Formats: sequence, C-alpha cells, structure tokens
Amino acid sequence: MESSAKLTLVRLSPRKTRLVVDLVRGKGIQDALNTLRFLPQPSAKLIGKLLKSAVANAEQKGVSDVDRLFVKSIFVDGGTVLKRFMPRAMGRASKIRKPTSHISVTLSDTK
Repeated sequence: MESSAKLTLVRLSPRKTRLVVDLVRGKGIQDALNTLRFLPQPSAKLIGKLLKSAVANAEQKGVSDVDRLFVKSIFVDGGTVLKRFMPRAMGRASKIRKPTSHISVTLSDTK
C-alpha cells in the first residue's frame, strides 16, 4: 500500500533541496529520518516533517506495519519565483529572485 504527501510553495531553492532529497531516496523510513535529523541544511527539517506526514497518512490508510515503509519516490519541482527589485547606484535597479519549491513524497511497504 502506498501513501503520499506534498509540500508546496516552500521558500527554498529547488536546486539546494534536491541535494538533501537525493540522500533519502530509496531508504527505509527510520534510516531516512535519522539521516535528515543530523543534516545542517534548512530543507532537511522540512523534508523530515513531510516524511512524518506521509507516515501518518499511511497509518490512516491502515498499513499494518509502519516500520516496513520505505521512500519509494521523492522529488522536488520548481515553483513560482518571487521577483523583487533592489535600488542600486545611479538610479538603476537589480533583480532579486526568490525561488520556491514543491516537494512530493510517496512511501510504500512493498518493493
């Protein structure tokens, strides 16, 4: 049985978030949460919360053994980019891009 969870419009760069996501893809749920707990990146905390949410969704669906779950698929898509401008010298302006991410995770208990 599969369960999934999504986190949208996270104010983190997709490129930086993918580095953390690649570390937990295919791991068991306990290994993934332990890996994320000790990472210094800000996205690790959010991905850990997302994994816990997916586990809670699996419990709601009635998965018999939550400890057998593993990360079947997890990916990060780019969201909308907030565009801002900062005043610069001589009346110019420079762009500031604030990217967002959409993170999706699917857990499964069978390989």
